[in-house]
Amino acid sequence: MKLADVTKRLATKKQQLEIVNLKSSHNKAKLLASSNKVRKILDTASLKVRLTVGIAAVAAIGLGSLAAWTSMRMQHILVSTHKENMKEIVARFPMDVEIYSEMVSVREGAQRAIASLSTSNKPIWIKNSEGEVLAKSQTLNKAEIGNVLLAVDNVPLIPQVKDLNGSYWLMCATPLRVNNTDLGMLYLAHNITKDQIMFLNLIRGLALATVIAIAIMTTVIAVYIDRSMRPLKKIGQLTATISADKLDQAHIHLEQAPSEVKELAETFDKMLVRLAEAWEHQRELLSNVSHELRTPLTIISGYIQSILRRSDNLTEIQTEALMTAASEANRTVQLLQDLLDLARLDSGRLQFQIETIILNDLLQEVIGMAEQYSERTITLEAEPKPVAIKADNHRLKQVLLNLIDNAVKYSAPQTPVALKLSEQNDRAKIQVCDRGVGIPLQQQNRIFERFFRVDESRNRAGGTGLGLSIVKTLVEGMGGNISVRSQLNEGSTFTISFSTSLRS
Repeated sequence: MKLADVTKRLATKKQQLEIVNLKSSHNKAKLLASSNKVRKILDTASLKVRLTVGIAAVAAIGLGSLAAWTSMRMQHILVSTHKENMKEIVARFPMDVEIYSEMVSVREGAQRAIASLSTSNKPIWIKNSEGEVLAKSQTLNKAEIGNVLLAVDNVPLIPQVKDLNGSYWLMCATPLRVNNTDLGMLYLAHNITKDQIMFLNLIRGLALATVIAIAIMTTVIAVYIDRSMRPLKKIGQLTATISADKLDQAHIHLEQAPSEVKELAETFDKMLVRLAEAWEHQRELLSNVSHELRTPLTIISGYIQSILRRSDNLTEIQTEALMTAASEANRTVQLLQDLLDLARLDSGRLQFQIETIILNDLLQEVIGMAEQYSERTITLEAEPKPVAIKADNHRLKQVLLNLIDNAVKYSAPQTPVALKLSEQNDRAKIQVCDRGVGIPLQQQNRIFERFFRVDESRNRAGGTGLGLSIVKTLVEGMGGNISVRSQLNEGSTFTISFSTSLRS
């Protein structure tokens, strides 16, 4: 097999693996987004969730209690009529037996009294103390009914509903005494199967209607609370976009919001005004102090340098002390200059002179300037065709020199610094690469913050923690973007990108 075929197959497999990894990453991102969405909906600490659950629980308890009370009342109404009828039968039955017993025996009189009162759905029977049936309704002669009813024990004195093999009977028993003679127990039953089934179906329908009503009510409550919380969400979204340099432009305008939320928004607006004034006073103070201190420190630095140039009469210790003082004075002057630049950028007083720039020529010029003071080899990798952008020539030089200075400080003297220029998708990219100590991954998103320095090794390099902040502000002020990619002990790459569209 040819080497070209092997290379081609390896490239195809690599491409397939990249596609699989991309799909896997996409699926993981979708699962993570879905998980975050569910977690947000089920957030028990959310005021919206708490209000929805609380109100829905109160509504569910109220509707459930109403449904239960309604069911009990319907059951009472259904049974009470039959109970009253059975009580009337129990009250008049002994008198009927007495009347019939005047002509026949008591047992025959009881049978005739039962025949005159019982119907197909109201069987009656009498049992003596030995459990013998003395008299019964003709209905009980049917095996399917008689065997079930006559076998029931512990029949209550007060009519109660009993489920007998799927049929519902209202039953009661009472002592029967005729002519001062105990005949045993009088049993009455009433078939209420149709009524009970209708009642149970009605209860099921009522329960289903209650569940549906609770679900609809919960949904309506959730939607209403969500709409009521929108002004608060809007306040949160607005405050999330407020930055320190735009406090004076931040205002919260709410329409159709509750009076309490409007009051909160007005109070927040007043707080933003106070913060904007305090921030402006702080910037003015910083600018004034930096300006006032820079001049005398520059003079002091100049005098120290003048003395060092005439160091023939100085001892070695004096010379070392003056060199340290000169270094610290220059460092402080640079710090004050950085603070002045930041103050001008924050206040908007720093104006950019935007013009068309050929980056190939600019990078060659910057490399020449950097090599003079750094004594370090700086290479350039650029496309042969000219790459043009619109930016401020002086400020872009300042940005690149600052990045090159960082690369020189934090890499070994023998290692070169590389500048790379490329153009892709209407974007020009400038990369400043070093092989230095690198930046920890968890701190890479903070290196553009003011006064942030990664570790003690970087502090000893003499940085003020403002250079990268100024670089980021200048790049974004000219319409560009800056990012960093770094690995510990392998180096860092700062990438600046600008649009290559020359339309103004």
